Amino acid sequence: MSDNNVQIFDTTLRDGEQVPGCKLNTNQKLIIAEQLENLGVDIIEAGFPVSSPGDFKSVEEISKLIKNTVVCGLTRAVENDIKVAANALRYAKYPRIHTGIGTSASHIKYKFNSNQDAILERAFEAVRFAKSFVEDVEFYAEDAGRTDNEFLARVCEMAIKGGATVLNIPDTTGYCLPSEYGAKIKYLKENVKGIEKAILSCHCHNDLGLATANSIEGVINGARQIECTINGIGERAGNTALEEVVMVLKQHPYLNLDTNIKTQHLYAISQLVSESMGIYTQPNKAIVGANAFAHSSGIHQDGVIKHRETYEIINPRDVGVTESAIVLTARSGRAALAYRAKNVGYELTKLQLDEVYINFLNFADQKKEVNDKDIHQIIETSKVYQQIISA
Repeated sequence: MSDNNVQIFDTTLRDGEQVPGCKLNTNQKLIIAEQLENLGVDIIEAGFPVSSPGDFKSVEEISKLIKNTVVCGLTRAVENDIKVAANALRYAKYPRIHTGIGTSASHIKYKFNSNQDAILERAFEAVRFAKSFVEDVEFYAEDAGRTDNEFLARVCEMAIKGGATVLNIPDTTGYCLPSEYGAKIKYLKENVKGIEKAILSCHCHNDLGLATANSIEGVINGARQIECTINGIGERAGNTALEEVVMVLKQHPYLNLDTNIKTQHLYAISQLVSESMGIYTQPNKAIVGANAFAHSSGIHQDGVIKHRETYEIINPRDVGVTESAIVLTARSGRAALAYRAKNVGYELTKLQLDEVYINFLNFADQKKEVNDKDIHQIIETSKVYQQIISA
């Protein structure tokens, strides 16, 4: 793998599915998994096999289906979890076991009623046991965002000693500021013995709306894997949004960080996941929201019509959207009205446009949005209609 390549680890089918009421059946998971492979993700976290017979079956069937992408199963640092995951992954061409344990003071005291030495031992043993089944083992240090960096480095060293190929550094509660998370990755990169044997991975939650920023700061500081979900779905406020981090890296080439994602498929898979899970993406969602490339302000519309890049930093076609939308509202100007009128067959002169625009504003004040049918009505009821159609 090139040092400039950032691997995309998609956990839509595991962490993303933890949204209440969004359970997918095995067939739905297979459809999404196949599209994730077509999208170009490097790793698909297919589920948590020990959690239920249904999840075991989904991981098993996805392992049979996927040909070129790593298929991953989640476990706790528990021998039976790991055995079950290995069994579910037995058909995978490229299997990965993802195991780990909480490392923050809060988790050690309240979740495990344990101590640091015991956690270090459990981390080592879990990775070593997973390594007896598969070559590719990822270790997660749950709540790493609130874990003391010095102890976190010791945990990472034990995981590497056990044979870990990837070290997941989750900001499980979405607490870190980007500068803090980036500094944590940098500290591990510089202070963990044997770090050259493993890839550092970012797994950030969005409780404070910082998941994308934290993940980007992580890869800037040396991480080379981002764990994310389509549309940013997931536990509580969600995970890092795949489409956001991918397009941040694509639109900032000076970072010299690339992914293998075929970005023109982003909108389609966003729609697929939204429909399958019954979670409808907010209209102003970055990259894939219905309004991401829609313009209703007259000033913005005039600029976009003249030259798209005045108000769009992404070409909509790059993410699978056919074209920008010029939405007519009472805030729209003459340029937008002329543009939309031309699309439905009317070539208006400046004087005709001025007259039609008066009619348009009166109409638009009564409606939230003016559609193509309305444009015909507006023009047909204007004083210059006969002049327009006889031209």
